Amino acid sequence: MTGLADHLIIVPILLPLVSAAVMLLLDERRRGLKGIIGLATTTALLIVAVVLLRQADLMGMTSAVTTYQLGNWPAPFGIVLVLDRLSALMLVLTGVLGIAALLYSLARWHRAGPRFHTIFQLQLMGLNGAFLTGDLFNLFVFFEVLLAASYGLVLHGAGSARVRAGLAYIAINLTGSFLFLIGVSLAYGATGTLNMADLAQRIPTLAPQDAALVAAAAAILGTAFLMKAGAWPLNFWLPTTYAAAAAPAAALFAIMSKLGVYVILRLWTLAFGPGAGALAGFGGEWLLFTGMLTIAFGTIGVLASQSLPRLAGCSVLVSSGTLIAAIGTGGGTVIGSALFYLVSSTLGIAALFMLVELVERMRDPGADVLAVTMEAYNESNEDDPGEEIGVAIPATIAILGGSFIACALLLAGLPPLAGFIGKFGIMAALLQTDGSSVQASAWILIGLLTVSGLATLIAMTRTGISSFWARIDDSVPRVRVIEMTPVVCLLLLCLGLTVGGGPAMRYMEATTKALQAPQDYVTGVLGAPRVGSADGGPRP
Repeated sequence: MTGLADHLIIVPILLPLVSAAVMLLLDERRRGLKGIIGLATTTALLIVAVVLLRQADLMGMTSAVTTYQLGNWPAPFGIVLVLDRLSALMLVLTGVLGIAALLYSLARWHRAGPRFHTIFQLQLMGLNGAFLTGDLFNLFVFFEVLLAASYGLVLHGAGSARVRAGLAYIAINLTGSFLFLIGVSLAYGATGTLNMADLAQRIPTLAPQDAALVAAAAAILGTAFLMKAGAWPLNFWLPTTYAAAAAPAAALFAIMSKLGVYVILRLWTLAFGPGAGALAGFGGEWLLFTGMLTIAFGTIGVLASQSLPRLAGCSVLVSSGTLIAAIGTGGGTVIGSALFYLVSSTLGIAALFMLVELVERMRDPGADVLAVTMEAYNESNEDDPGEEIGVAIPATIAILGGSFIACALLLAGLPPLAGFIGKFGIMAALLQTDGSSVQASAWILIGLLTVSGLATLIAMTRTGISSFWARIDDSVPRVRVIEMTPVVCLLLLCLGLTVGGGPAMRYMEATTKALQAPQDYVTGVLGAPRVGSADGGPRP
């Protein structure tokens, strides 16, 4: 017999799927009802994610993973969902960003085009499924679900700039999907399995010719995932696309670039760890090199950005490059600090994307009116998309300015916010040695992290001066409470990460230790019994 708690792992996938199906049946004019359903669904997803995070943390003391066998077929024959500390962390982060982006959209953006709430829930479903799946084939399936939904979100609101950026985004992601299929096919041909745990078990025993095929498959898959993460030189599309997207869509996309980082971290530690034989550590130097080049490219982009939306998009590149380079170092302490940085930078970038639209309204006294014109929203007059929901906040300039300063400190990695802890932890870990000298690559990475933080501070200061102090017009933009609340809450979460840095860092270090012991993951997945089996063993 199984209880409701045993099925909790599949809820982050089923709940948004059911919600999207229900809202698809509702008339498009009932946006208020759809907003209520969407907010209730996303709130429930966050609650479930927090429960799973707690479960994964407690479970980590006795076993590495919790599995859920769809159809009661055990791995590697059936589809299996896997929960561990890393996947639980990403679920919570997705839930937080989902609520923040959806709440922000309820002020006006959900009225900008059809089927916004349905597409939004499908996006959450694809993200959650990708974080929970235990095999490459279903990872591809969830990738396609979230990418199809993201196409709708990128194009949401129409406008020529958004359409141009959306077409480039679709083209690059179709290319990535094609590479994904080729890599998966090669991996299956060489190993006879797509289950990640089974793949990790078979790689050390491969013949040399099959190991070469796996190496080729890993290189192709890595290219696809690095493309999604925004790694250089495959990131030319990201700043333009993220800058053109609607504010709530761009905020949610902050987690999408981290999905590529998540998959690289998962597969690299699982399949190419110390026990992988001839393929142990495969691609680590390339990840480090690519990450450092991505940081450099993003830093140049931050300094060269002439608009706040593009500056935010280039900040995504700096964040992704930092994480990729940290993974490439292979150091457990470095990766633990990088996970802390992943959370803080993702929250900060999402807050900045939503803040961008609010700050941009101050540049032009009519910007808040133009933002809801027919050109921006492509709606008919009988259903006025310019009608805002909520009450305008007092002390608008002070709140916007304070939030802008907090975003600048967070992304630059300065105290007192959590970005400083993450970056400082990475640098400190790079300098830790067992008596030998610090490698040149570590010094280069530390230099890049320092320069990128300085560049971000310069660019944000320059933009802040032009937006808040050098304005020609003294009019105060109308900013709704429902728009400002998600921004402030995300920044408060980053402050909470600073205050609770000790427990948070211990969780990240425990996550890293589990990642560096892939055999526990393999045993937990392949050794999980099917439900109701008399001997506790797998189905014959």
